[in-house]
Amino acid sequence: MLSMLRGLAGAAKNETAARRGAPGRGCAIARAAAAAATAAGAPAGREHPWSILLIPWDSARQPAGLRPSEARLGVEPVLRGGGVHGDRTPIHSDSDEGDGTIKYTISGEGAGTIFLIDELTGDIHATERLDREQKTFYTLRAQARDRATNRLLEPESEFIIKVQDINDSEPRFLHGPYIGSVAELSPTGTSVMQVMASDADDPAYGSSARLVYSVLDGEHHFTVDPKTGVIRTAVPDLDRESQERYEVVIQATDMAGQLGGLSGSTTVTIVVTDVNDNPPRFPQKMYQFSIQESAPVGTAVGRVKAEDSDVGENTDMTYHLREESGSGGDAFKVTTDSDTQEAIIVVQKHLDFESQQVHTVVLEALNKFVDPRFADLGTFRDQAIVRVAVTDVDEPPEFRPPSGLLEVQEDAQVGSLVGVVTARDPDAANRPVRYAIDRDSDLEQIFDIDADTGAIVTGKGLDRETAGWHNITVLAMEADNHAQLSRASLRIRILDVNDNPPELATPYEAAVCEDAKPGQLIQTISVVDRDEPQGGHRFYFRLVPEAPSNPHFSLLDIQDNTAAVHTQHMGFNRQEQDVFLLPILVVDSGPPTLSSTGTLTIRICGCDSSGTIQSCNTTAFVMAASLSPGALIALLVCVLILIVLALLILTLRRHHKSHLSSDVDEDMRDNVIKYNDEGGGEQDTEAYDMSALRSLYDFGELKGGDAGGGAASPPQAASSSERHSLPRGPSSPEPDFSVFRDFISRKVALADADLSVPPYDAFQTYAFEGAGSPAASLSSLHSGSTGSEQDFAFLRAWGPRFRPLAALYAGHRGDDEAPAS
Repeated sequence: MLSMLRGLAGAAKNETAARRGAPGRGCAIARAAAAAATAAGAPAGREHPWSILLIPWDSARQPAGLRPSEARLGVEPVLRGGGVHGDRTPIHSDSDEGDGTIKYTISGEGAGTIFLIDELTGDIHATERLDREQKTFYTLRAQARDRATNRLLEPESEFIIKVQDINDSEPRFLHGPYIGSVAELSPTGTSVMQVMASDADDPAYGSSARLVYSVLDGEHHFTVDPKTGVIRTAVPDLDRESQERYEVVIQATDMAGQLGGLSGSTTVTIVVTDVNDNPPRFPQKMYQFSIQESAPVGTAVGRVKAEDSDVGENTDMTYHLREESGSGGDAFKVTTDSDTQEAIIVVQKHLDFESQQVHTVVLEALNKFVDPRFADLGTFRDQAIVRVAVTDVDEPPEFRPPSGLLEVQEDAQVGSLVGVVTARDPDAANRPVRYAIDRDSDLEQIFDIDADTGAIVTGKGLDRETAGWHNITVLAMEADNHAQLSRASLRIRILDVNDNPPELATPYEAAVCEDAKPGQLIQTISVVDRDEPQGGHRFYFRLVPEAPSNPHFSLLDIQDNTAAVHTQHMGFNRQEQDVFLLPILVVDSGPPTLSSTGTLTIRICGCDSSGTIQSCNTTAFVMAASLSPGALIALLVCVLILIVLALLILTLRRHHKSHLSSDVDEDMRDNVIKYNDEGGGEQDTEAYDMSALRSLYDFGELKGGDAGGGAASPPQAASSSERHSLPRGPSSPEPDFSVFRDFISRKVALADADLSVPPYDAFQTYAFEGAGSPAASLSSLHSGSTGSEQDFAFLRAWGPRFRPLAALYAGHRGDDEAPAS
């Protein structure tokens, strides 16, 4: 084997030299490796996983000896199948004469672990199985050294060990799971989807990675392109309603499908999608429903649904309804429930059992979305018969006509006939009907109705000018069952008669200047009439015939329901007569003709040169336009001054009243004096008068009591065991209740004299605390009396802070004891 490797190296050297046109010198493994491998027993065409690839370097820069060149070395038989432990490949130096003086070493990827080198021969051994799919090549460096001196004999050479591929990886489908879809009834050859497998083997070496696709399961319905993996339909009649899903097994085989190749498979799920290829169908051809005749419009009679084998929007339907000829018109209509696709039959008109007891209609169902590609499959609609039976109920009476307009003259007498309403029982029994007026619609009871005949008559006098229209509600009910009640609204129009005379529109007043010229227009007269004749109003004007001929004024009828008053002569003298009353007679056109007399008041006034009225004898004709701005301002100022004076007087009066004290009877409950004065300090002994705190009524001086104590020391020197008793109340004197008796007597007298109080006794409670408490009073109001058992003279020795207190207590005590002595 060593000689074979050396010959291989020599052949590689010669080939390299020949390729470069130089003498054969150097170290390389050339294309002769294949021949050498074959000579060593490697069969031709077999895959050799081991090779040494020496990357070419620049030959001019490399010394002679261990030169890199490119070659593939396949060593047979031990390197087949990916390389196993013991596989080897050699390196050799040109200076090696076989005497063992050269030592070979390697370094780089896997050196010392995966690859070992024989130091003497240069054979490289693989220590473990290699996998090209994990690592395709290894880069190593070779050195030739003198064994004795360890001197590098030749420059270090780099080479590559390339792992050649064998077919040891099966195809894999890496993008699964695969789910595709195709519409039903698609033509043959319709593309569904594409699947692709991956092979880890080297696609550049042999056929290890050349894949071929085929169908293992499902070939009756689908095919696959062997090269591209595109799945297509194999039949034109895929029917979703028969089978909605197919599981197709696709296989990928390497080695171009040759015997011995590896394979992998995957399952492809193909879903057949729906098309509108099925028309709607009613499960039955006739449906029957019943409904009461009193059902209101819009009531649902029933639901009917046509079945459709399709899914999704292909099942959306519309329904049409038509009644058979002679069945009574469009009493029903149909709508579609968008959620359930059901036909809802509802009442469209009022039903009447007495006129028609059974309605027969034809219900038609149609697909909303029709695919024209499948029009040849037949019509996409279906029909069914629906019979609706109307059941009888007890119905209230019906008005005929149900409502109307009645008219009556406003001068109709009470009890005059206005009109007649008619109602009948629509049921077969035809029970008698009674009538009444809903008094909520006729609160003043202007109309009455005959309960048996339905005749409406006037119950009170009518006045069109007060109420021209009346809306009343008439009730009709069964005579033996008032719960069966119907209502009808009637409008009654009051017709006008000429019962109101015309009147002047307003109480007219006119003014004329003293120097007025003849024929001057003084006033235009218009009238009003509350009546409304059908032909319209026509009024006539003239002066009252009974009045003497008026030489001052004339009246002209303008023929448009107005009249004009003019002067008759030149000038007037307001000193002789300043007011003229002109009676005017107004007559309407009837019938009957009515008239009234109105008076026009004409005042004679003084005017300026421009004809503006300045003043009249009885009333000053002062208009806002004739006042100057200065006069208006002066008038406003005067008004404001008067208002201010009035307010000032009112304020002073109220202030004076608030300071007046009222004479009220003396009442003990009002004599409460409250002091909230802090005082001026320890030196201020006259800030307040303690006598004012005493009761207004003296119940007697307190007597008795020992004046114990004597002079005491200041608080700092006082003994802790020394005690001072509190002042005690009176021990025996009886209080004087005469004040209370007088007070109560006065109150009783006032109550008896007051005539405004109710005539019964009043009970009042008066509280009196009494003086019999053994603890006596803690109040200091009587602490200065002689009844105290305490001597407060010791307070003076406590210092200036207690001198005011000592003056209050000890001082008053001294004053009380002086008279006693």
